[in-house]
Amino acid sequence: MEEEAKRLRNMYKEKKFSALMILQLAFQSLGVVYGDLGTSPLYVFYNTFPDKVEDPEDLIGALSLIIYSLSLVPLLKYVFIVCRANDNGQGGTFALYSLLCRHANIMIIPNQDQTDEELTTYSRSIFPEKSFAARTKRWLEENAFKKTALLVLVLSGSCMVIGDGILTPAISVLSAVGGINVGHSMISNDVVVLVAVAILVGLFSMQRYGTDRVGWLFAPIVLIWFFLIGGIGIFNIWRYDSSVLKAFSPVYIYRYFKRGGKDSWTSLGGIMLSITGTEALFADLSHFPVASIQIAFTVIVFPCLLLAYSGQAAYLLKNPKCVGGAFYHSIPDKIYWPVFLVATAAAVVASQATISATFSLVKQALALGCFPRVKVIHTSKKFRNQIYIPDINWILMILCIAVTVGFKNQTQIGNASGTAVVIVMLVTTLLMTLIMTLVWRCHWTIVLIVTGLSLVVECTYFSAVLLKVNQGGWVPLVIAAAFFIIMYAWHYGTAKRYEFEVHSKVSMAWILGLGPSLGLVRVPGIGLVYTELASGVPNIFSHFITNLPAIHSVLVFVCVKYLPVHMVPEEERFLVKRIGPKNFHMFRCVARYGYQDLHKKDHQFEKKLFDNLLLFVRFESLMEGSSDSELSSLDGEEIDQSGNILFNNNGNTCHSNAGNTVSSVDSIVIDNSSLLANNTIRSYSQASSQIETDELEFLTACRDVGVVHILGNTVVKARRDSGLYKRITVDYIYAFLRKICRENSVIFNVPQESLLNVGQIMYV
Repeated sequence: MEEEAKRLRNMYKEKKFSALMILQLAFQSLGVVYGDLGTSPLYVFYNTFPDKVEDPEDLIGALSLIIYSLSLVPLLKYVFIVCRANDNGQGGTFALYSLLCRHANIMIIPNQDQTDEELTTYSRSIFPEKSFAARTKRWLEENAFKKTALLVLVLSGSCMVIGDGILTPAISVLSAVGGINVGHSMISNDVVVLVAVAILVGLFSMQRYGTDRVGWLFAPIVLIWFFLIGGIGIFNIWRYDSSVLKAFSPVYIYRYFKRGGKDSWTSLGGIMLSITGTEALFADLSHFPVASIQIAFTVIVFPCLLLAYSGQAAYLLKNPKCVGGAFYHSIPDKIYWPVFLVATAAAVVASQATISATFSLVKQALALGCFPRVKVIHTSKKFRNQIYIPDINWILMILCIAVTVGFKNQTQIGNASGTAVVIVMLVTTLLMTLIMTLVWRCHWTIVLIVTGLSLVVECTYFSAVLLKVNQGGWVPLVIAAAFFIIMYAWHYGTAKRYEFEVHSKVSMAWILGLGPSLGLVRVPGIGLVYTELASGVPNIFSHFITNLPAIHSVLVFVCVKYLPVHMVPEEERFLVKRIGPKNFHMFRCVARYGYQDLHKKDHQFEKKLFDNLLLFVRFESLMEGSSDSELSSLDGEEIDQSGNILFNNNGNTCHSNAGNTVSSVDSIVIDNSSLLANNTIRSYSQASSQIETDELEFLTACRDVGVVHILGNTVVKARRDSGLYKRITVDYIYAFLRKICRENSVIFNVPQESLLNVGQIMYV
């Protein structure tokens, strides 16, 4: 049974792609992932040497830094190490966080139970008690402060990615359009800014067509761009000075710092821009498999970038005063305007990488309860991870245009972008330390070496960008702070609301005391009561039955729960339980989703829920009618002391005590194929069969009468004795976000004609 479960997990983890599909996706990844990294040659040397190159040796030293930065950070760290830390193909800081949440109890909202760990897509490691990984796990779990600190770290990195999604389009497009000034110096900078704004509006307007179409449109442009900059680089090395190739020796890095001192150190802020887009590479991993990302980078991106920077350095050795617009100055005159057009198009593509990364990140944050409810649109039927979020798209566009118009030059925007990128890299390094320890279970010496090398490089860059905070570096800090407040306040309010519901849920003794009628008139029909609780009866139910004279004949408490996994297979979606005796006709249905799943507008959801409810009743009757000897002879099935039975999707079962937290008779995960195929139960009593038939007919008749969706329209307020911080967060920020975000009824796609809202005030 364990081997079969492992096989199923691997089936979901290792997505099978043909060699042709991998090459096709590698081609597409150029247009979505590598545009930002590929257009860095437009502005790196200008931001490194804003005035002119004083000493040719400085140019060689800067080129050497660029070469080794590209080799160590994008190539070695991200493409071959960090990309391996994906969560079943999903990348980004939240994917790393969800991976850690499965290996350690660090989630602040504790809505998981043991049943969830039996999912085929739920993978986790078991550590020896005295191992370094086990000690690290206990250290993380021992108090709430460390869990909160880890969440703050994840949110900080995520907010910086969003900030980069605003700055990258601004600097890329502005730098590309700035080539007009090189060709026609009479054109004013205001015209350049106006053209850049027009291009940005067009770019963000195209996002609704989706990554798949945008990728096919942009990929040829980026491929031509890389071949052009690589070819121009070879031409310039041959024409001007091939001695720049000595920059491949790291000795020139030492000489650069020794000769320049503080000035050389400060220039690292400009050199840092050569690796911008690397963080988007990992965040965009959900759009493409790892193999396609690696092939595209090693075969096309990396060699072409090295040639492009070397060619520019060769040109600047002979023309040190042309560092402003160095890329355009180094283009041969005969192909200047064609290259300018391709550069402008490539700059537009560069923006796509960070925009797509922002969409992926917000979707993950939304599922993990760290972002207000927004509309998410899946743009591809073929690739489920390609999404579009209209609200975020227009916010990014407005802020991006504001940055472009506000600064009007690439230097300050470059300083801002560098700050955002290096902070994201530092956060990734710290999270990777935990991934290597808890998930990969590396020896502590390997963890120390890898983390130490990464921190040396990134802290060096971080110290340099700090010197430029007052020169534009403050922008991503302000943007990130605003998004951090939104995300943390939402998560804080959600956690407090969940705690309130857990502590105030209705006791089974009280419900049993009401009797089968629940003290009310039971009218025909089915009531779907939505709740965030995966166990117990929510407090809003008692509020409902004490204020209304009637209740539906059948009540189903529906919990839509997101788990720290990338997806939940459809056949394992529903977990059905019974609440109380049979004549109460009360059930619980937990619908489980991963952070890449979408609770989309699916009219079949209600039908699937009801089908699983009927299957539960049938199997429950079979179990009660079977003798102990028959139960013990079931093929490959196990039953625990509580009578809980869990099926995987091959008909095998895994037992769990998760149902012990609920006052219920059974806890069964229904799998249609396994249940229908299970013919091993051969006999059961006539009385049990009749009871089953009666209940099935009763449920079907109630469904035919109608289904009403009951949602809690709650107002969350801080208690009067709460501190100032809590009152501001809950009463103002969280309350405001709840007012402007999408309603639960919209997220759950509840028909308005069958919706019943129940108001309640929660004092948390």
